[in-house]
Amino acid sequence: MSKIIGVVPARMAASRFPGKPLHPILGRPLLEHCFERAKLHGSWDALVLATCDEEIRAFGEDKGYPVIMTSDAHTRALDRVAEAAEKCGLDAAGDDIVVCVQGDEPLLGPDVIEAVIRPFAEDETVRGTLLAVPIIEQSIFENPDMVKIIHDLKGDVLYTSRAPVPFCKEFSPRLGAMRVGGIFGFRREFLRWFTKTPESPLEKAEACDSNRICDNGMRQRMAPIPYRPYFSVDSPQDIARVEAAMNDDPLWGTY
Repeated sequence: MSKIIGVVPARMAASRFPGKPLHPILGRPLLEHCFERAKLHGSWDALVLATCDEEIRAFGEDKGYPVIMTSDAHTRALDRVAEAAEKCGLDAAGDDIVVCVQGDEPLLGPDVIEAVIRPFAEDETVRGTLLAVPIIEQSIFENPDMVKIIHDLKGDVLYTSRAPVPFCKEFSPRLGAMRVGGIFGFRREFLRWFTKTPESPLEKAEACDSNRICDNGMRQRMAPIPYRPYFSVDSPQDIARVEAAMNDDPLWGTY
């Protein structure tokens, strides 16, 4: 059986929102929401917090979270995740599943984690997955902060873009547009390949990590979830929207 390793990467120096991981959401730090909700999934062989910041280390240890200190040279979450996965203390196997649980996704739940893990069991050829969230609002469709997904009929990602794609003359929820949620799954050997492969042209142009995979002829499998209010915290302006959604979220108050 493949081991399932969850890594929650976090750093204080977010460009658009410095100090974001410890900013309060309904009175509790953003990072606490993410880690506690990830813990609700019961199949982890390891779930760790990965950071280069002493402030986050101290917070995590105070909460009893396993903390792995990583290099402060990482600019991408997946590089931090890959380092932590190698340091997590479990015997390494190439087919282990490493799940990147971004530390700014306070509305995640065990069903979301399961969605990202499930394709590995359903299809042994799958080496990477990414959470896919339906888009039903035109404002989300047109928002360049939301990374949209173009995929094939099998559900494999062909391209990700900050542009409103697929093109349409008039937006409708029936378009079936999807966007990237901040949770990604990798076979350990595929994550190693990703971190050793240089940034690709489309990755740089779109500022989307997943395009490194597409540019090199590889594929990620979408892990779609049914529509629900699901928002990350990218800037201070997102706090009110996330808190409103969390007040109606069934997991709030269970951790």
